[in-house]
Amino acid sequence: MDQLIAEARRSFEEREKTYREKALKMFPWICGRCGREFSGKKLKDLTVHHKDHNHDNNPPDGSNWELLCLYCHDNEHSRNAVAESYGELKPGGKQESFTSHNPFAGLQDLLKKKK
Repeated sequence: MDQLIAEARRSFEEREKTYREKALKMFPWICGRCGREFSGKKLKDLTVHHKDHNHDNNPPDGSNWELLCLYCHDNEHSRNAVAESYGELKPGGKQESFTSHNPFAGLQDLLKKKK
């Protein structure tokens, strides 16, 4: 199992080097979200984000890539994870309530009594 994991990591790192090097040659060294510029030792903090989240989709024109700093890249993936955890809301559908407390419970009755 350890050998399989190590091989998968090596494969990922080799693949990443290839498209990362290409992306760094194609795009300015600026984070596509926050606009921070990178050079020298800080260039390692600039990552390649796959827009469709498919690391195997690496077109030669770079159309599936954008350069993001570590923080913006992490935020991008966190936002998608949160959205997926809520599930998809269909048009006209009703969203599930995840809370057990309703602060306005009984408000209509209180307003009727006040009249």
